[in-house]
Amino acid sequence: MAQKGQLSDDEKFLFVDKDLISSTVAQADWSAKKMVWVPSEKHGFEAASVKEEKGDEVLVELAENGKKVTISKDDIQKMNPPKFSKVEDMAELTCLNEASVLHNLRERYFSGLIYTYSGLFCVVVNPYKQLPIYSEKIIDMYKGKKRHEMPPHIYAIADTAYRSMLQDREDQSILCTGESGAGKTENTKKVIQYLAVVASSHKGKKDTSITVSDPCAPLLFLLVSLPPPSPVTFGFLGATARWPLADSCAEGRRTERAGTVCFSPLLPNS
Repeated sequence: MAQKGQLSDDEKFLFVDKDLISSTVAQADWSAKKMVWVPSEKHGFEAASVKEEKGDEVLVELAENGKKVTISKDDIQKMNPPKFSKVEDMAELTCLNEASVLHNLRERYFSGLIYTYSGLFCVVVNPYKQLPIYSEKIIDMYKGKKRHEMPPHIYAIADTAYRSMLQDREDQSILCTGESGAGKTENTKKVIQYLAVVASSHKGKKDTSITVSDPCAPLLFLLVSLPPPSPVTFGFLGATARWPLADSCAEGRRTERAGTVCFSPLLPNS
């Protein structure tokens, strides 16, 4: 966390505003109102304050419009204190429930913070626009740093895998999973970009001569390939560079049928 006023334009998309989180006024207001999460047809969940408890039911006042409604205790989910607002690792939440997780992701997303940790995982929300957080300057910020020393980023995941490979002398893998349009391809490219710059540093020179294949390459591969075992497996992204980064590749596995326009008669289970 850091002070927003002291951050550069690119760092504002990485660090959280510390002043808002440490506000004693917000903490006192949260405690006095007994804030909780209640179901909402429009938003999924919305904030409310507990007014009265009646057996298995609770009278709450909705924060958005002040309307009072009675709901079952089973439908209420606890809300985290303000100090957990936009938390970088959701495993740290005192109240770990669906509403709190979605709220934290939404808060971070609307603040331009698209990466969030969830324990060992890194959750990414596609911003559908270019963000200035993939420059060589940002790469240098994450190079050799432990995960907790920097805000969430795909570079931190890539660096952890790279350092583990050097230390343990064992192959490492990074799994990018999600629905179509979630940003798997772009984040795979960022992993390759990071490894290309970091791994090829030699005698003070950074080798950036890396080629990332076009996203359409998997489709062409499928058209000319013999049928592989189901599920269909295909090369997703490839990268090559001069020594010391000799070769790199990424593999994608298609496990769903919904996004497929048509199937080749040669493919099994088509």
